[in-house]
Amino acid sequence: MDSEINTNTALQEVLNTLEIDRKKIAETYTTCYILFGLAFVLLIIGFLIRIPIIGFLGFAASGITGIVMYFQIEDTAVKYKVAYKTNVVAQALKNINESLTLTPQSGLPEYEFISSELFTTEPDRYKTQDLISGTNDKTSFWFAEVHAEYKTETSTKNGTRTEWHTILKGIVFVADFNKNFEVSTVVRPKGYGEAFGSWFSKNVFSFGNSEVVELENTEFDSKFATYSRNQIEARYILTPAMMERILDLNNKCDETISVSFISSKMYIAFPLSHNYFEAPIHSTLLDPDLLADDLSIVKFMHDIVQELDLNTRIWGKE
Repeated sequence: MDSEINTNTALQEVLNTLEIDRKKIAETYTTCYILFGLAFVLLIIGFLIRIPIIGFLGFAASGITGIVMYFQIEDTAVKYKVAYKTNVVAQALKNINESLTLTPQSGLPEYEFISSELFTTEPDRYKTQDLISGTNDKTSFWFAEVHAEYKTETSTKNGTRTEWHTILKGIVFVADFNKNFEVSTVVRPKGYGEAFGSWFSKNVFSFGNSEVVELENTEFDSKFATYSRNQIEARYILTPAMMERILDLNNKCDETISVSFISSKMYIAFPLSHNYFEAPIHSTLLDPDLLADDLSIVKFMHDIVQELDLNTRIWGKE
C-alpha cells in the first residue's frame, strides 16, 4: 500500500507543494520561539546591569514581534493542515477502499455518542473530528476521533475545584445492520462500572433496567460484562463465533474495547492516545512512511467488517 502511495505522482506533487508551505510555517514558528526566548534574556540582562528600562523595552520589542509573527503564520498553518487532510489523507484512503471519504470538520455527534450506551456518564465537554465513512460489501460504516470528558467539582477552603476526567479519548466505530434490534445489548470491560461507579454523576445506561447476560464463553465473560433487557436477543447477536471475533479484535488493541448493539447499529469504542491524520510541522512531508500510522488505523477499522463477519447477516437483511 505504501509503495502505491509513493509511486502516485499526483499525490507526490501535492506533497511537494505542501512541503514548501510546511517549511515556511516551521521556520516562522522557530523564529517566534527564538524571539520569545530573546525577550526573556533581554529582560534578565536589563535587571543584571541595573537598567531595567532597557530590559523591559527589549522584552516588549522581541515579544510583540514574536506574537505578531505567530498570529500571522497561524492562519497559514490552519489552511496547511486542512489541505493535508483533504488533499493527502483523503486521497491516500482510496488505496484502501474507493468508497472511503474523510470529512475533517465532522465527527460523531454527541447525541449519538450518548445513545450508543457505550459509557455510563454523559460528557460535559465533547470534541470530535475526522469523520471517515465508507462501505465494505453490504455494510456501511463510519468512525471518528472523539474526546469526551466529564467534570467533578469539589469544595475546598479556596473555593470550588473543578477536575476533568476522560470518558473516552480514541475512536468510535459504527456499522449499520439495516435491522432494528428490539433492545440494546452492551458489552463493557469487566469491572468498568465498579471501578468508576463512584465518579458517575449522570447515569445514561441504567443497570437497574438491564440484566447481566451470562454467556457460554468463559474467556469472554472474564474480560467483558454483557448487559441486555432481552437475554434471547443478546445470545442471538453474541453467537460463539461473534464472541471469538470480538476477543480477537480486542487482543489487537492496547486497551479493552466496548461494544454495543442498539437500534440498527453496532458501536465499538477504541481507547487510543494517538491523534491521527494531523499534518507534521517540524518534520518533512516527504518521508516515505509519512502516512503509515494513519493508514494502518484506517485499514484496521475498515477490516472490522471482515473480522466480525458483518456481511453475513444472520440477523439482518440481505
